[in-house]
Parts: sequence; C-alpha cells; structure tokens
Amino acid sequence: MADAKVIPFDDDRSRGSRGAGSRRKGSAAESAPVGEGPGGEVQPLPVRGAAGQSPAPEPEEPDESPGARPTAEGGGEDGGEDGGLERRVAAGLSFLRRRLTGDYEVDDFGYDAELTDQVLMSLLRPVYEKYFRVEVKGVENIPAQGGALIVANHSGTLPLDGLMMQVAVHDRHPADRHLRLLAADLVFVLPVVNELARKLGHTLACAEDAERLLAQGELVGVMPEGFKGIGKPFGERYKLQRFGRGGFVSTALRQGVPIVPCSIVGAEEIYPMIGNSKTLARLLGFPYFPLTPTFPWLGPLGAVPLPTKWTIQFGEPIPTDGYAPEAAEDPVLMFNLTDQVREQIQHTLYKLLVQRRSVFF
Repeated sequence: MADAKVIPFDDDRSRGSRGAGSRRKGSAAESAPVGEGPGGEVQPLPVRGAAGQSPAPEPEEPDESPGARPTAEGGGEDGGEDGGLERRVAAGLSFLRRRLTGDYEVDDFGYDAELTDQVLMSLLRPVYEKYFRVEVKGVENIPAQGGALIVANHSGTLPLDGLMMQVAVHDRHPADRHLRLLAADLVFVLPVVNELARKLGHTLACAEDAERLLAQGELVGVMPEGFKGIGKPFGERYKLQRFGRGGFVSTALRQGVPIVPCSIVGAEEIYPMIGNSKTLARLLGFPYFPLTPTFPWLGPLGAVPLPTKWTIQFGEPIPTDGYAPEAAEDPVLMFNLTDQVREQIQHTLYKLLVQRRSVFF
C-alpha cells in the first residue's frame, strides 16, 4: 500500500500571499492639502512643524492588500480562526477519505499509527489529563531509541492503567516514542475490544511477539501480575502479586535490552473490589466478576470509575546487555533479576503512597 501522508491539524502555513504591486494608501503626497503652484500646477502645501524644523513626513499606513491585514481575533495572513477551522476540516476530510479508500498502513501486528495518533489518543487524552490528572515522573529513564522492556504493576479491576501508561509515554517522552503493550488472550477474543487493541499496538503476551518487537527497536510494556494483580481484593491494594516465572526477564536477556520498572499509584481505587462473584465469572468466561460499592448495584452508572489522582513513575533502567547469551536459560539469574524488578516497583509504590496527600487530590 502507498504511504499515508498525515496533514497535522495545527499546520500553520499561510493561505494568503501579498501581491508584488500592492497599492500603498495614505502617503504624504495623497493626504496633504493642495494648492496652486506656478503655471497652474497643483502643488501640495507644506506641513508646518515646530519652529526651525523641516516638515516631518506622515507615517505610511499598513499595507491593506487582501490577506495581509490581521483579523480582530489576532489572526495573521491565514485568516485567523476561520482559516484554522478550514484547515482542520480539510485535514479531517482527507483523513476520512484515506480510511474509506484503504489508503493507510498497519504493521504485522495490526498497529495503525495514524488512527492511534489522530483519533484513539485524542479520545484517551481527556481521561488522562482531566479525569485522572496523571502526574508522570522519570520519563527520561526510558531510552530515546532502541528496544526496551517497561515492567509495571497491574491493578484497578479494569485494565485502564495500561492505557494511561501508554498515553504517558506517547505524550511525555521527548523522543515521541510509542509503547506496545502485551495483553492477555481475553482481550483478543472480545468483539470491538480486539480491533481497538490491535489498532493501538497491543499484541498477545507471548515471548515470540515480545522478542520480535524488541528486535525492531520498539518499546514493549508488560504487567507480569496479570489477572492476579488486576483482580485482587481492595484489602490487598498496592501489594504486588507474584511476577510469574520470569519470562519477561528471559525475553529481555535474549535481546539485550534494558528493563525499566514502572510504578502506578491511583489505579487501585478506581473500582474498589469488595467481592468476587465466582459463579457469574464462570458463566461469562471471565477470570473474576467484581463487586464494588457501586457495581452492579447502580447499573451502568456503577461502571464509571472513581476520579482518583494518579502518579506514574518510571524508574532507572536495569541493563541486561552485559550478560552472556546463555544467561537467558539460567533460572537462578532470572529469579534474581525478577525479584530485583519486583522489589524496585514495590519500594517506589510505598514511597509514592507516603508522598500522596489524598486519593482524589
């Protein structure tokens, strides 16, 4: 397929141009009073200045050629707000045309960069900025280029923490990097969710896909607690569950990429899980069915998350490129590195909780 050309919504190119023969109005020769000179010629009368001074020429008025006068709203040659609106409408129509004609690209995993940047991130950003008011720390610890594995805690009953971490990397990293999340197989069997996850760059949480992405120099995000973390009772909040068997460490060792620990505070309280209906979970094929103070008692309204204040902190990277290739098969080394990552995340969680003033502010 042909490469898709993205027209930025904030393109500031001027639509107007100044003509070479613009007429100057209000010059001294035109505005001064006139009188009759010798020979009946009409001469401009001199303008009387201060005593002993020659007449001062009147200042020229600004060029009033079409497209050069600023608008009342402070716009320039592009027509101000009207010109900006026209460009946004044109860009939107061009985007729709490309979507309808199939003139766009996705990678082997289904990631759609144009749709993610222009639509999906725009939908997630208000939740990130206005609802959860996410504060990001340590984003400079994420490498500016090359592969890296970001390992984070998982919580919140629904996996909104992964999406907010993705927006944080996308919007705050100085190198404009994009995070590719590894997701559970349940994500890819749910209708609509499956397609959106693929478009956002998510892929199945397996070693093969993770290694392919890291080999391509991508940022890969993983939450090793899985359903054990996201579905734990509210009484166990901010207590990390087991990190599996260290598969993410083995993947990082094979590719020689750094591991960046990430701690997320605020997600635990969006859906306080006070119970779990295992019968409904089995009937629906879910790993758990949460009971919260608002859900399912308030119906759809109970599914609205509480507006907690979030903090996402990226820790110092743990290098893996100094190990021999066969280190990926060493169970003792994998256990030690896994424990190191887990302890660093847990320690940062406790530190952030001590610094937090309130759950909501």
